[in-house]
Amino acid sequence: MRLLLGFVLSTFWLREASLSSVYTNHWAVRIPGGPVDADKLASKYGFTNLGQIGGLEHHYHFHHSRVVRRSTFATRGSHSFIHMDPEVEWAQQQVVKSRVKRQARSDPSYIHFNDPKWSNMWYIHCSDKNSRCRSEMNILAAWQRGYTGRNVVVTILDDGIERNHPDLAQNYDQLASYDVNGNDYDPTPRYDSSNENKHGTRCAGEVAAIANNSHCIVGIAYNARIGGGNADKRILCLDLAGFGPVLFQLRCVPNA
Repeated sequence: MRLLLGFVLSTFWLREASLSSVYTNHWAVRIPGGPVDADKLASKYGFTNLGQIGGLEHHYHFHHSRVVRRSTFATRGSHSFIHMDPEVEWAQQQVVKSRVKRQARSDPSYIHFNDPKWSNMWYIHCSDKNSRCRSEMNILAAWQRGYTGRNVVVTILDDGIERNHPDLAQNYDQLASYDVNGNDYDPTPRYDSSNENKHGTRCAGEVAAIANNSHCIVGIAYNARIGGGNADKRILCLDLAGFGPVLFQLRCVPNA
């Protein structure tokens, strides 16, 4: 029982020690009197003055060879009285700065684009615990593996698409477009006073809006080629999560 208790206490102590600061045998000291006074005070309390700390005037780097190099507690001894010396304005025993491994770039959550609406695309940021996303599409992981729509062509048969829209123009594919109503290859929507013919453009943006172009949002398949068509009967373009054309409802289409 005593052995078990001793093991538990030792484990607890080691854990607490690992979480506490690790003190070194180096001090930072502020002495307004200048370098000569700094040398005298260092010698008086058993330190070695290693000189001024960079460009910090009156700040000196002291080292004490008889103090343990690494310790989980601040050491006490005759050298400690330097803190009370009237010629010393400030003294601090230095601690080891622990290094924390940064997030690996292979982590899908590390992906970031400069498009203004990027942070508002909650259905993509599913790894964020504060996000409303309840989808299991795992879009970021798919992108990380290279599935971004490259070599894929998508046609949105709806009320047309704005082929010159700044978030679509680069990915627009003329060969994937056709105006069923006008019997030509221009899918530009027919604008009227109600300005209702914008659903297709929203859907196209949801699929293939250009990424990292500092404009609007990012398409689910931002490297895909996109075309459009006009038809009397709309074929609704639902996003992959089943919530409807949510992307371009973020006011990316003029007058939307």
